[in-house]
Amino acid sequence: MPTPDDARDTAPDTIEDHRRHGLRDGLDGLRDLMNRLLDDERGCPWDREQTLESLRPYLLEETHEVLDALDRGGPDEHRHELGDLLFQIVFQVALQERAGNFDLDGVIEGIRSKLIRRHPHVFAPETLPDGRRPTLAEVNAQWKAIKARERARRPARADRRAAPDPLAGIPRSLPALQRAARLQERAATVGFDWPDLAGPRAKIDEELRELDEAIEAGELHRVREELGDLLFVLVRFASKLEVDAERAVHGTCKKFETRFAHVMRRCHERGLDPARDRVALELLDQFWDEAKQLRQGGADENPSGQP
Repeated sequence: MPTPDDARDTAPDTIEDHRRHGLRDGLDGLRDLMNRLLDDERGCPWDREQTLESLRPYLLEETHEVLDALDRGGPDEHRHELGDLLFQIVFQVALQERAGNFDLDGVIEGIRSKLIRRHPHVFAPETLPDGRRPTLAEVNAQWKAIKARERARRPARADRRAAPDPLAGIPRSLPALQRAARLQERAATVGFDWPDLAGPRAKIDEELRELDEAIEAGELHRVREELGDLLFVLVRFASKLEVDAERAVHGTCKKFETRFAHVMRRCHERGLDPARDRVALELLDQFWDEAKQLRQGGADENPSGQP
């Protein structure tokens, strides 16, 4: 029988025989494992101490690790990170089940039913006019219309005098640029939007002037506010150009990482350590320009394969 030391020495990618532990195959086996971890007598003290609140940072971390695997890793790393994320979902569901609220079957039923409702062109093709398959634009419009009807049919608010809120339901925990895009997209559904690209472009100039004024006045709280206003308008400007601002900045971060890695390699080749030595900014700029030229020439900016 393996000892605890044997378990610690097991390679991380080793496939364990779950059946010898009484765990079923597939998703049911993951539920079995979660129940075992939360068992009052045989379970894990750490898992039993967790709450929905304490699990929040792990859910966020695992989500970002999935996205990072998409950017940097191959299929095996992606599979691994998806498993970690799935475990967080099963963990939260298990806690809700123990509180008597819902179980995993209820979660699956909810998403399955919602997707059937929102894909009538797939699951109810007899409802299509003239039997014609809808275009992508028509499918998107149909999705939004069905979603709006679903929101309208939800239980009425306690205060019936409250004004309708088109922004309701947009998660506050979204990344800031993504949330800014969602808020403005939702506001546009009721006509609160610039009619063309010229509107947000002029607003960018206005916000830049106000930011300059705040900087000149030396008022940090105004600088923070005006900078936020500028970023908010830039997000809408990007949307008007059919550019996802979040992805655009993400791409720029990746580009910066690659070019900066080139700068550090060139310093290393000359026996320089910018963290230790005083390296002239002109030399760092020279290495940076080299990285830009490599990209423009189609060469590999990162031949060493290092991030």
